Amino acid sequence: MEIKYSEFTLSAPNVNMCPADMRPEYAFIGRSNVGKSSLINMLCNHKGLAKTSATPGKTLLINHFIINKEWYLVDLPGYGFAKRSKTERQKLENMIRGYILQRQQLCNVFVLIDIRHDPQAIDVEFIDWLGESSIPFCIVFTKADKLAPTKVKPAAEAWMKHLEERWEELPPYFITSAEKKLGRDEVLNYIEQINKSLKEES
Repeated sequence: MEIKYSEFTLSAPNVNMCPADMRPEYAFIGRSNVGKSSLINMLCNHKGLAKTSATPGKTLLINHFIINKEWYLVDLPGYGFAKRSKTERQKLENMIRGYILQRQQLCNVFVLIDIRHDPQAIDVEFIDWLGESSIPFCIVFTKADKLAPTKVKPAAEAWMKHLEERWEELPPYFITSAEKKLGRDEVLNYIEQINKSLKEES
């Protein structure tokens, strides 16, 4: 897939205020500091599209970007929110869950995981919740450039092996680096495949 057009559409405080049209949506989510904005900008080849910040956890709304005027890339708030009050955390969690469970246009959730870290309970719990809720998703390992090339694939495989202990069927996964543009074609081709199958169904 070639991205010729990408533009910010709107920020919504809840699922009811998301765009009214029925274009397919692909949501990106991960813990704070996983490199989500950098990955989105890399995928869209648009440096300032998603705002990158030195302060993790800046995304507090559901942000929609229209891509090629055909589908939406959705930037969701990160989960974890260690530095927020309990009330704020609950509000963000409700916003995320509301969007994921209620949004009919949502075709796939891309769960971002920093490839340098061992499986964290918060990531595994979120992935398990997606599975239990029958939400289609895949895993995107970020920051592959921060590991030695020989360690990248083994790190991803070790992560997936951990999931295998609780999952009968593993979700697809991608290895990416915003810095090196690694994994860009694979992620975009995956979205293109889903878009094609949706057109065939309709």
